[in-house]
Order: sequence, then C-alpha cells, then structure tokens
Amino acid sequence: MSGYTGKSIRVNLTKRKVEIFDTPEYLCSQYLGGRGIGVAMIADRITYSYDSPEMPLIFATGPLVGTAAPTSGRMSVVSRSPLTDTVFDCSVGGKFATELKKAGYDLIEITGISDKWTILIIENGQVRIEDADNLAGKNTHDVKNIIGREGSYASIGVAGEKQVRMASIVFDGHYCAGRGGLGAVMGAKRLKAIKVKGNGKISVADPEKLKHAREEIMRLLRASQAVFGEFGLSEFGTAAIVDLIHSRRMEPTENFRKTIFEHSSNYSGYNMKMHYKAKKAGCAGCPILCKKIGLGGEKMPEFETVSHFGALNRCGNLTAIVEANRICDEYGLDTISAASTIACYSEIQGKKPSPEEMLKLLMNIANREGIGDALSEGSFRYASSVGHPELSMSVKGLELPAYDPRGAYGMAIAYATSNRGGCHLRAYPISYEILRKPVAADRFSFDGKARMVKIAEDMNAVIDSLTACKFVFFAASLEEYTKAVNAVTGRQYDVQSLIRTGERIWSLERHLNELNGFTQMHDDLPERFFKEEGSSGGNVKILPIDREAFLKARDNYYKIRGYGL
Repeated sequence: MSGYTGKSIRVNLTKRKVEIFDTPEYLCSQYLGGRGIGVAMIADRITYSYDSPEMPLIFATGPLVGTAAPTSGRMSVVSRSPLTDTVFDCSVGGKFATELKKAGYDLIEITGISDKWTILIIENGQVRIEDADNLAGKNTHDVKNIIGREGSYASIGVAGEKQVRMASIVFDGHYCAGRGGLGAVMGAKRLKAIKVKGNGKISVADPEKLKHAREEIMRLLRASQAVFGEFGLSEFGTAAIVDLIHSRRMEPTENFRKTIFEHSSNYSGYNMKMHYKAKKAGCAGCPILCKKIGLGGEKMPEFETVSHFGALNRCGNLTAIVEANRICDEYGLDTISAASTIACYSEIQGKKPSPEEMLKLLMNIANREGIGDALSEGSFRYASSVGHPELSMSVKGLELPAYDPRGAYGMAIAYATSNRGGCHLRAYPISYEILRKPVAADRFSFDGKARMVKIAEDMNAVIDSLTACKFVFFAASLEEYTKAVNAVTGRQYDVQSLIRTGERIWSLERHLNELNGFTQMHDDLPERFFKEEGSSGGNVKILPIDREAFLKARDNYYKIRGYGL
C-alpha cells in the first residue's frame, strides 16, 4: 500500500506484550488513516471507561505523513475522553508521526494497564517496553532531558499521572494532543512516555505527480494573505487573529459574560513577536511554520491560549500568560479547559484572580492540590458539584474555545453539533464568517449555516485522517489535496469520494456517542448565550442568540444529516 508502511504495533501493557500486525487495508480504504482509522479501531470497545484496560489509546498516522505533501507531519491520538465521555481524537503536529512512519509503522494501538510506570521505545524495526520508574513524577522537559533528544517523544507530565481530566500528551515538549484529557488515558495505563526514531523511507506511488500537486498547493499558499501575508499565520502565528476577533467584539471575556477586553493588544501576535523577538518554528513537512519561539527559548502561546488566560480571566499581563502556557506544557494540561475552568471558578467565587493567583490555581489543578482537586475534574463537573452547572461554558463537558458564538452564528451550530464537544476545529465556520474564506457569510444569520457546518465537518474529518493541517485550507482546497493523496497512494479518489469518507467517519463518531448515552439534548449551548447580550462598542451590537432561530437551524442540520427529529 503506497503511502502506508503496511505494519502497525499492538501493545498490551498488562501482559507487557508487543505484537506487530498488518495494517488493515480495508480500514485504510474506508477511513484513510489518522482520526478515521483510529475511531474505527476503537468502535467495538467504546463503551468501556477511559481507565479500563480494554480501552485503547491509538496513535495513528495518515497516508501523507513523511511525504513531500505540504503539512504532512501530523497524526491523530484517539480514545474515549475522560473529560467528556465522548469518542475523542486530537490532531497533533511535530515530528512524532514522521519518525513513526520512518520506523516502519502506521499506527500504535495500546491497551492494558501496567503495574508500574513504563516507556515504549520504537527504534526502526525494534519495539520494546521498559520500566520508567525514573521518569515518575517528572514533567515533560525533564523527561526529554532524561530519555534524550534523538528522534521524537510523547510524554505526560504530573497532570497525566494524577489523571487530571484535562491532561494532555505533549510531543517534543511543545506540540500537544491537548483537548479532552487523553493524557489521563495514558496516565491510567501507567505509560509515561513513548520514544520513536526511524530512518526508513515512505513509498510514494507517483513522485512526479506528487511534485506537481505540491507545487499547486504551494502556489495557492504563497498567494494567501491569511497564511503568508504581512499579518498572516506564518509571520505572527495563530495569535495573529487576536486583533481581528477583538475588533469583531467576539472575544470571550470574564467567563463569556462580555465579548471585548480592553487589554487584548498586550498579547497580540505582533506584540509577542516584538517583545520576545520570536522566531519561526513548526512541524515536520510544514512550510507555514506558525509556531513561534522567543529569543530566550520561550514558547509563544497559541491564539486560544492567550485569549483564555487573557480576556477570559481578565489578565492583560503578557508575562503571566506566557508563564501559564509554559506550566501547561510542562505539567501536561489543556490550556483551553484549564483557563476556562479557572474562569468558571472565579465567577462562582465572585472575584477575579490576580495573575499570580491564576498561576497558583493552575499549579493546584496540575497537582490536584487544595481546590485544584475539584477543578481538575473540569468546569462542568466542578460547577455541577457546587450547584451552578449553567456557569460552565461547555458543550458535552468540553470547554468552549476563544470565539463567542453570539458573534458568529455558524460557530453556535458547530459547537452544539460537534461530536467531541465544544470544539472550533470540527467545522471552523470562522473561516467563512470572520476570515471570509473561501466565501463570505453573514455572521449574524443562521441562513445556510446548517449545510455549511455539515460540509465542513465532513471535510475536516478527511483532513484529520489524511493527516494534514487545517491552516492550508485557508488557501488550498480538497481538490488540490485529492491530487496529492492519489499521487501518494496510487488510488483514484475524487473530492466527492473523500467527502463521503468524511461523512462515514462523522456518522460513526455520532453512533459511538449514542452508545454512551448522548442524544440531541446534548447538542446545545449554555443558556447564557440565549439570555445575555455581549458587551460591545464601535457601532456593533452583540445580541443574545435567538433560541428559536438556533433550534430551527439545528433541525435543518439534523435533516441534512438524516437524523430523526
């Protein structure tokens, strides 16, 4: 199978057994790789709890990984979320996927629970499980220093060890499978780290066609202002959109009570670059290089991180925000859920934390100390435990990211219908409503949004399965990537056949959630968005969402999907 190694790894930590098996060709054909193949592989075990020895944790590459296709260095981590109880996947960059593919493997399936802390080591054709007691209690930077910098590694910090429900898996100290608490799944299995190194080559069916496909994609990328423009992602990272979201009066502030924060320019992409003299970095195989590293080695936070440790907690202190990001990377915490849980706690307590108090709460969460033990369960469980579930700004238990849905109605439908909970990346209608790519849409209207969200959900399922980066699709389209995947695999996909694959993946995820008790009742937003105005200014009025219009749009979405009403 060109584009695939044809071999995968199965690990049983209870038995400390490693098995090499043939990558199922029918799964590659039906689900492509990455997110799709991972979800398909856990389907028959989805009703097990996240900490059951039967629940798999899967690291899956896609057919484009390790090839010349732009942004071909990503992979998906798949399991059941400790935070939401939904089927869950995280798309993650870095070089882990490329090293795994070069080592000769398409994916890793991990089950069982070890009786002691372990590390999985993959070196080309050799795979072994070793004791890792020396890594216990260590955070991700220390793990990297102990196991060495050669190749790539994935590890959990103290938060994952303590099974904090928002714990992340950190790759090479900087790239995170962050959302949904998959670090807690790894912690429950007592798997502290995975180290991988590969020297092999990836087979490509038609290198010449891939070269032409790459040139076409790169031509579109270079012409894109959103990607390579003077104020684009390549220049300033994802925080490039801080000022844009601020100007649209839709930045979540004070736990989504307001929609504008007067000090957000303190942490804009431009200000971070100037203050820290940040340089470009990025994933293997990526020409965009949206990651930013300060002159002193500081890792610049992403947009969601600066906004939530910033506006959501009314903190305009850039130094504190960068430190919060460092703590999350070190301890292995999802920045969105951690910041949102602190904001929820602050509203319930009736006081705004100082930057110092915010950082202390973050450490308490990571270590499950004091109030942090309750907060480590996530905002919905915490808020419910003190009688205020309505103050958790989450959908299906997953805290909402940094786009207030009162300022983008497509985002409201996307949040509500997302299979993994409050997530902006399942559909990302912000592309249409704010960035106005590939076509502009009225952000204060539900007209056409149901179909727009459905198509985007299916397309993004394909992107996560190939596995590519969504930022490329601000410029290129699935048409160009179809040429790339055909050149790599030798298959004859077209855009519609790939979209049908995305629909297949989405429908399977929905079905797996239904097996765990999720219904249409869970496809909803916190009541705040239907009852309270957003704060405004600049001749823009941010009204509450009309609930009847929202429900009508959601019904239209169900009809398009073929769900029963």
